[in-house]
Amino acid sequence: MTRHRMIHAVLLAFLFLFLGAATSSSQEIKLTPEYYTVKNFKLKSGAVIEDLKMEYATLGNPNKDAQGNITNAVVFCHGFSGNYTQIMLLKAVVGPGKPFDTDKYFFVLPTAIGSPGSSCPSVSGSGPKFPKYNVADMIEAQYLLVTQHLKIKHLAGVAGASMGGFQTLQWITMYSGFMDWAIPIAAAPDALGRLLGRSAVLIDTIKLDPEYKDGYYKEQPKKGMEVYFMSAYLWYFGHDYYGQQWKTREELLKGLKDVGLGSAKADANDTIWREEALMSFDVTSQLPSVKVRTLVIGINDDELFPPSSIKRIAQGIPGAQLFSYDSILGHLGCALDLQKAGKAITDFLK
Repeated sequence: MTRHRMIHAVLLAFLFLFLGAATSSSQEIKLTPEYYTVKNFKLKSGAVIEDLKMEYATLGNPNKDAQGNITNAVVFCHGFSGNYTQIMLLKAVVGPGKPFDTDKYFFVLPTAIGSPGSSCPSVSGSGPKFPKYNVADMIEAQYLLVTQHLKIKHLAGVAGASMGGFQTLQWITMYSGFMDWAIPIAAAPDALGRLLGRSAVLIDTIKLDPEYKDGYYKEQPKKGMEVYFMSAYLWYFGHDYYGQQWKTREELLKGLKDVGLGSAKADANDTIWREEALMSFDVTSQLPSVKVRTLVIGINDDELFPPSSIKRIAQGIPGAQLFSYDSILGHLGCALDLQKAGKAITDFLK
């Protein structure tokens, strides 16, 4: 398989939740999903989820002190279209002796509220009646998973890319004294400007499909979801990637059609609810109060989170380190090219 075809296949996996089959090497990481239920979970809006289902997995082994407390736990947060398996895409930097060392750390891999596997419109069966949530709700649920279910009193660290970067920032602003370090990757301190507009337009492409029916559809709004996926795809790579890898107009348009067809594996309400959760994200004013040692990582060619976004995070957090690298893969470089930040991560975690 050529590098281009491999990257395209992995992107489809990234978007369509086929994360366990991203590449053959992904199978080196074995993950088993587990589940935890929170009774009467109250969202920031005041709405209550009677039985909040939390999916998660763990990777590595816990170290315990003399009192039996786990001392090496790291929460790794996934991106927009992911779940607990998304760490598989980071095989270049995750594993024994690698920057995210599975011999050293005990990774907790939660599937966020709103993502299939945990409670969301499709999993709950409530469709459009599922309450709206935000990134703070995701982290409150993860905090309960970590402290109440896994009995972890303190984290070594928290990390994540893209939406996982949002979650990482939410963790360190909500629970700043609860971890030693944090690594937000390819993110921003808020969802404003072009990023906000992108989400609003993408949501409308689904809602304007007559088959969406205000969320009360029996079958997925096929055309709206296809256009949503095709449009989102155009933000994932660096600007020059499209022209260099798709040699003809026909190849590019065929590639877009392939992406659109993959939308059959996603749910429209899940997608809209998650986009809206990100649209409300803003921790800018809270960053100066963060006491956690932080390494901010970005990709210079990222169309979603350009260097200015990454710099605002680093400038907002006292003492934060900043590392960025070039990748024609653009935003997807936060997964497939993260090895370029490998030394920076290793040095930081020392």
